[in-house]
This record gives sequence, C-alpha cells and structure tokens, in this order.
Amino acid sequence: MVMVTSQQVKQYHSEGYFILESVIPADVLDALRDECMRMVEQFEREMEARGTTSHNITHYKKRYFISNRSASSPIMTDFLFSQLMADICRATLGATAYLFNEQYVVKAADADTKFAWHQDSGYVGHYHQPYLSCWCALDDMTEENGTVYILPYSRDGRVDSDQITDHNTEERTNDRVGYHGDDPGLPALVPAGSIVVFSSRTFHRSSANLTDNYRRCYLAQYSPEPIMNRDGTGLHARAELVLQNGERMPAPA
Repeated sequence: MVMVTSQQVKQYHSEGYFILESVIPADVLDALRDECMRMVEQFEREMEARGTTSHNITHYKKRYFISNRSASSPIMTDFLFSQLMADICRATLGATAYLFNEQYVVKAADADTKFAWHQDSGYVGHYHQPYLSCWCALDDMTEENGTVYILPYSRDGRVDSDQITDHNTEERTNDRVGYHGDDPGLPALVPAGSIVVFSSRTFHRSSANLTDNYRRCYLAQYSPEPIMNRDGTGLHARAELVLQNGERMPAPA
C-alpha cells in the first residue's frame, strides 16, 4: 500500500501536482512495458494499413497516443484497478472515483517529439469537474528523453485554479496549446516506476526525445463523477467505478 501523505494532498490542491517515486512494483513495471511495445507494434500496423502517418496527435514513428486498449489486456486492467491506483484516487478525489481514460504515450527517438503546454481538461472541450491524471513513468525520465514538465498553479498566471483556459490547435502537430508564457515549468526527473500525479487543470508539457531509445509512459486518468459529452446525452469517455464509498471495486471481467 502506498501512503499518500497529507503534505502531498495539500500540494495537489494548492499547486496541482505531487510525485510518488518508484511505487510501481518491478514485475508490474516489466509487464506494462511489454504491453506498451505490443500496443505500439499493433498501432503501427493499423496506421500502415490505413496509409496514414498521423492520427489526431499521433505521428507515425515519432510519437504515439494509444488510448483505451485495456479491454484486451488483463495486465493493464489489473493495474488500472489496483490497490495502488485506488489509494491515489482516494487521497485526491475522495470516496468515489471512475476510470475516465487510459493511454500509452510513447516518444520515439526524434528531435521533433515535443508536446505543447496544455491542460488535460483542454482536450475535453467543455466544462467538467477536474479529474486526476497519473503519469506513470515506464522508463527513467530525463530532460534528454522528453520527460513531462509541470507548471504549478502559483506560476501559471491564473487567478482561479479551476479555470479551463482557451486552447488553440497547433496546425502542424494538432496539439492544443493553452499556456503561452515563458515559464519553463518543473521537469519530472524520476526513475522508472514513479507516478507524476496532477489535476486535469494543471498545465504540463514535454520536451523532445533526443536519445536513441523510446520514452514510454502510461497515463491513467480518473474522475470523481462520470464526465458527459457537451450536450449531456452520453459519456465523453469512460466511467467505470474504481472506488465506491471509499472501497475499491473489482476490475471488470
């Protein structure tokens, strides 16, 4: 069991983030890495079959955002509904939490693989309650391989930390950009198996991968309530109970 401290919870609410170092067990970490590469190979075949080199914010052989494939992977499902993730959800969101989204985010060795400043909420496109992003490092993270940078609430220029800023779309990459200041943010220089925990209202970015290896993370996102689409007629993404009345729910069969 991971103990999220009261100081970390306070920092989450006041600055929008905290970091848990080396908390993913080694065997789980190895399994998530194997699944990651299986998903990359599968996604590349899908793109090749379609004859495309870009899909939304994914760019062939440069960076991959591979979303919501856990139904085909007991390894991913077990991790998403694990005690570790339930403990983080309970500490940040409270007694109720839903799995909202999950995706592998992979950068190949490419000097053009940066990712622009944004709030995860900026990709939803309408107002919703803040949700939780758990950025799980599958490799040792450095500035050279393109780690995530966090911009604390106290440095982002907003008066209200609940505000979702207007995001414009970068034409070349399809990235949504919501911060245009000159603060470089704080790089998460963490070992593999660490989790950078932040709110969907927190600005973050990542730099290019200048190494010869993949830079891999697994992003698990949880919401305090189901997030609906703009007109309220259906779900925006997923809404699978992880916590109910503070108790961890079993993973779906």
